[in-house]
Amino acid sequence: MPKILALDTSTDACSVALNLDGEIIEDFRVIPRQHTQQLLPMVQDLMAKAGIRISDLDALAFGRGPGSFAGIRIATGATQGLAYASELPVLPVSTLEAMALAAHRKEQADMITAALDARMDEIYVAAYDCKSGMPEIVLTEQVCAPQDLELQPDNYFAVGSGWRYLDDMSEEVRSSVTLAEDTYYPSAQDMLILAERDFKQGRAVPAEQAIPVYLRDEIAWKKKDQQ
Repeated sequence: MPKILALDTSTDACSVALNLDGEIIEDFRVIPRQHTQQLLPMVQDLMAKAGIRISDLDALAFGRGPGSFAGIRIATGATQGLAYASELPVLPVSTLEAMALAAHRKEQADMITAALDARMDEIYVAAYDCKSGMPEIVLTEQVCAPQDLELQPDNYFAVGSGWRYLDDMSEEVRSSVTLAEDTYYPSAQDMLILAERDFKQGRAVPAEQAIPVYLRDEIAWKKKDQQ
């Protein structure tokens, strides 16, 4: 079993997770605007609890987006810094795919659509088929206005903050989804499971190739120009 540390700061939640001898240990906190201050101490505490060092790991994983622009940058930067220091490969993981896996784990749902509020009256959204136990993409990640969302006819379990716009969506979409009662955030625990799959499939990349996914390119460029 590869030793992988996963980090996520893509939403109001901040989490780190590690697979230690087949047992996943996670520190998950909903701490809006505290990610910069809390992430690395959470990493240090988790590694101390596990009794291992970053250099003992096989790889690092992080939530590469979509999600909060600033949040994604925090996890990306921390992961790259740790990876460079210990010469470790990196596994970027989709936040939406992690949410779909969580829904499959917790609810045994098979057809899942995950959406996050992208602000500016838009959503980040993707849909997955989890019948095999792992998410398989059926609607590619995209950013769109709620009224523009199109889903192939099916019965989808819908998770994530983007579904607050359900009333703005088409009748076809509204009739195809069942909303989750619980609040779903991307979590390092689910990213860790996906990262282990990707590691075994040879998808790890060097630290310099650990690239965030924003989906909305114009925001990324606007922020970059302001720096």
